[in-house]
Amino acid sequence: MRVLIQRVLEARVDVAEETVGSIDRGLLVFVCAMRDDTSSQASWCARKIGAMRIFQDDEGRMNRSVTDIGGGILLVSQFTLSADVSRGNRPGFSAAAQPDQAVPLLDVVAKDLEGMGIPVSHGQFGADMKVHLINDGPVTIWIDTDQPKGGSA
Repeated sequence: MRVLIQRVLEARVDVAEETVGSIDRGLLVFVCAMRDDTSSQASWCARKIGAMRIFQDDEGRMNRSVTDIGGGILLVSQFTLSADVSRGNRPGFSAAAQPDQAVPLLDVVAKDLEGMGIPVSHGQFGADMKVHLINDGPVTIWIDTDQPKGGSA
C-alpha cells in the first residue's frame, strides 16, 4: 500500500459540488492499494496511521497521535499514488489494485482505524473528488509497504 498522510486543521471532500466527507483537526489520508497488497498490510497501515505521533505536545514536540488529540481521519482513495514515471512523461498506473481488490483493502484500513476509536470520514471511491484542506505545519508523511524497512546492514 502507498499512503500519504497530511496533518490538517480541517479537510473535506466534495463530489459534484456536495460534501461527502469532512473532518476538523486530524489527518487527511490518501490511500492507494497496490496489485499485490494484502489485508495484513492494510491493517499494518491502519495501526501505523493511528499511532503515528505527529501532533505537538505541550512542549511543541511531535509526540501525540491523532487519538491523543481526539482528531479525525478523512480517508481518500487515490490510485495515482501508484504512478510509475520511470519511462516517458505519461505516468503509468498499472501497479494499482483493481477496484474489486482495492475497495475491500480500503475498508480494512477504515474499520481498523475505527476500531482504534478514531472517527473516520470518507471520500468516494472512483469519483472525481475535490479535496479541500488546511495543512497544519505543513506535515506530510509517506508510507509504502513495499519499501525496505530500516535497520542495520
